[in-house]
Amino acid sequence: MAAGGCLLFLLLPSLVTASHSPPGCKIRITSKGLDLVKQEGLRFVEQELQNITVSDLHGSEGQFQYNISQVKVTDLQLAFSDLNFQPQQHLVFNISNASISLRFRRQLLYWFFYDIGSINASADGVHIYTVLQLAKDEAGRLKISNMTCSASIARMHAGFSGTLRKVYEFLSTFIVTGMRFLLSQQICPSLEHASLVLLNSLLDTVPVRNYVDEHIGIDYSLLRDPSITTDTLELDFKGMFFPRVREDQELENHAVEPVIKETERMVYVAFSEYFFDSAMHSYFQAGVLTIELQGEKVPKDLEVLLRATFFGTIFMLSPSVDAPLQLVLQVSAPPRCTIKPSGTSVSVSAFLNISLVPPDRPPVQLSSMAMETKLSAKVFLQGKALRVQLDLRRFRIYSKQSALESLALFSLQAPLKTLLQLTIMPIINERTKKGVQIPLPEGMDFTREVVTNHAGFLTVGADLHFSKGLREVIEKYRPVPTAAADSSSQPAEPSLDPSSL
Repeated sequence: MAAGGCLLFLLLPSLVTASHSPPGCKIRITSKGLDLVKQEGLRFVEQELQNITVSDLHGSEGQFQYNISQVKVTDLQLAFSDLNFQPQQHLVFNISNASISLRFRRQLLYWFFYDIGSINASADGVHIYTVLQLAKDEAGRLKISNMTCSASIARMHAGFSGTLRKVYEFLSTFIVTGMRFLLSQQICPSLEHASLVLLNSLLDTVPVRNYVDEHIGIDYSLLRDPSITTDTLELDFKGMFFPRVREDQELENHAVEPVIKETERMVYVAFSEYFFDSAMHSYFQAGVLTIELQGEKVPKDLEVLLRATFFGTIFMLSPSVDAPLQLVLQVSAPPRCTIKPSGTSVSVSAFLNISLVPPDRPPVQLSSMAMETKLSAKVFLQGKALRVQLDLRRFRIYSKQSALESLALFSLQAPLKTLLQLTIMPIINERTKKGVQIPLPEGMDFTREVVTNHAGFLTVGADLHFSKGLREVIEKYRPVPTAAADSSSQPAEPSLDPSSL
């Protein structure tokens, strides 16, 4: 029994770690960001409510028969609205004291009198209360998983005109009561469709697992359901790169978990050292961290110095004296990223092989030296792409064979460092120029970005703006309906024949 308890005690740390994997990328949306979302969301709600479809209303009262059809929303006043965080996984959208103006077609038959025309009506004191539950789906994508809604209309008025205006005013109680009921019953289904279908299609534009380039991809799947407080919404993303040749490869995360404390900006995005390490590990696994320079690509001054340094070896290869030089720089282990409050650096270990390449003959190696370099990394945001600009900070070469040969290579230290700065670093920075997209929906972009370094992670604080409206993005990805569906969805024209009433 005691042995079992001891074993459980030893396994407890690993069980806790497994249940809470640290994120490589974390996003915090603050109440200021939610205010911007509310403004755009309110426009979207107005557009949805303007498209409400209300069923025809028909009936009879004594000798009166009536039919109300072609109900259309002509105006909306949603002056009082609010969007709030509600712990632990909810957003609450509340509209109060709104008004909806309507216009519909009337038909009335009283004995032998038949009257048609239009009626303008208004629904006042409209209250709509919706709660959206956010969760991650099976693919690790953020979704609106559930919605609850309640809607009520305090008052409704209708204005009548025409030959039978007095009769309509007599029947207004039946008509207005019926219209009020039908309208209130259509508000929540319309918003439910807007949330669970349309807004979820917008969330589908957030990149979850996609390719960065021809060599690696990025996994932005959510590790768990979003965490919501009264002031913030936080999303924990896996934030792991993977080589496309081995997409199922997992790199264990031992980095410090990012902790975001700031709330001054609309959004904060944090990246741990694991995020950058997994990118470099994936490139290493893909076998692309190798650069080769040969012939005219080798700077002339460096070629002269190398031929002078290895003159004895070259002289012994008499037939190959004039053969072109080849420099192959190959990273020997996955580079490692270190993030400190003072800055971000990348440590790289590599081999530099220097060879002669005679025509139609195997290369003849002159030297193979080890290199230890430290690069400074400037991380910045451009649009929605996170980019890294690298610069050589420290450089050292030494021989893998002997200390004496390392001493002989000392004269190559400065020219090889210049080669790295002027030739190699531009090639590396060109390859990373594209950057990697941050998981945001299409149409939403960052502004006024500020990068801040911490111990083990960095944060990007920014404000948000909509470059595209929600409706524009949703319509872009909405399936195109077929012609048959279009024709069947058109409402039928009401009959003008009194016999149809």
